[in-house]
Amino acid sequence: MSKYKVIGIIGAMDEEVSKIKEKLSDVTIKRIASMDFYEGKLQDLDVVVVRSGIGKVNAGICAQILADIYKVSAIINTGIAGSLNAEINIGDIVLSEDALQHDMDTSAFGDPIGVIPRMDCSTFKADADLIKIAEESCKEVLDGINVFTGRVLSGDQFISGKEKKDWLVDNFAGYCTEMEGAAIAQAAYLNNIPFLIIRAISDKADDSAHMDYPTFEAMAIENSVKLLTAMVSRISKQQ
Repeated sequence: MSKYKVIGIIGAMDEEVSKIKEKLSDVTIKRIASMDFYEGKLQDLDVVVVRSGIGKVNAGICAQILADIYKVSAIINTGIAGSLNAEINIGDIVLSEDALQHDMDTSAFGDPIGVIPRMDCSTFKADADLIKIAEESCKEVLDGINVFTGRVLSGDQFISGKEKKDWLVDNFAGYCTEMEGAAIAQAAYLNNIPFLIIRAISDKADDSAHMDYPTFEAMAIENSVKLLTAMVSRISKQQ
């Protein structure tokens, strides 16, 4: 029997969750903290789907509501990101091995960049079982799409310059960069909830990002929705 009884699904933007909401049945909508939480069934599995809004604060608040109000047993964060690895191209999928906040900086007090002061952990590991389910689902529904499992970097910045991209790679060896995942990961860690971040690559996080992002956003979102739906189907069959 699956340990994932109720899954919280977070996307930062309407585009990232609207197609998932359309697939729900038996839907109840509740508005909390200016966010609409869609509680229902997806592939016969109990889920709560929500648009958090962009940025780490919105994402962290959203994850905490899923923990407190909906008692979710897992959180999946779906969305798009910029690639930090030359092998990871637009349209490819990155699954989080772990996640950290690249803009956490108390180095003036001697802490390494990325370390959260007075916490026992700053790099949050994703759930191994969810990673495995995602990898298997990718093979099933995303033919021709490369899938990578590695570090997701988050910060309240859209990365669109080579200098900053190189800095992120040199300091953190990240696979992709975005603006919410590590905050969700931290909230999940503090609440002892398994999590996974799924990121479809929409741009290369360099000087071409402003051009690539709007061009490939829809394709990247479509890939992440296909993957998420296949994952939920697999988990539902374990019930």
